[in-house]
Order: sequence, then C-alpha cells, then structure tokens
Amino acid sequence: MRLEDKVKVIAEVLEEKKGEDIVALDLRDFATIVDAFVLVSARVPVQARAMADEVERVLEEVNISPWHVEGYSEGRWILMDYGDVVVHIFLEEARELYDLDRLWGDAPSLLPVGKEG
Repeated sequence: MRLEDKVKVIAEVLEEKKGEDIVALDLRDFATIVDAFVLVSARVPVQARAMADEVERVLEEVNISPWHVEGYSEGRWILMDYGDVVVHIFLEEARELYDLDRLWGDAPSLLPVGKEG
C-alpha cells in the first residue's frame, strides 16, 4: 500500500472514532527512520485504545500489522509503529507536553486541506 493511501486510511479510521486534531506529517525529507507521523488527540484513555484497536483491525484486513505498539495499557500516548508510518494517539495533555506538532511543524501535510485540525 502506498504511503499516502495508508495515511488516508488511518486518518479516516481516527476520524470515525471521533479523534480530534488529526495531523499527518510527511517526514521523508526530514527523517531517515520513518516516512510519516499521524498525530491525533483522544479525550480519555478508553477512546485512545478504541482508536488503536480500530487502526490495527482495519490495517490487518490488508495484511499490514504494527511492528511495535507502546503505551496501550495506560492510554495516555499510544505509539503504533508501522515501519513507514508511526501513529501517535495522545490524550490532549500528553500531546501538548511532547508537542510533536511543533517539533515536526516544518514537514508538509499528507492530508487534504480541510482534513486536519
């Protein structure tokens, strides 16, 4: 699956699960270990875990499994590493604390105008 298609599928799943402030950053010109970050905010840990479960379920339907998942049990910051794409599901306070949006803010968006934020 092409990077742009994978990011689009992930963003759609996160939107369906009521994720907030969905951002997809194209890191191909900025990082060597990952091509894209998808960032999303959840209101509570249960919602964060539901988003992670659904992303995993949908991608597994097309034979794509995460290489690694961290933070699932706590649900404050769930990191799902798919090799070329890393999904970050944050509670709002964790997102503000780590501020990946600002840190990688020079990277272009992989989502169409109007899909972010």
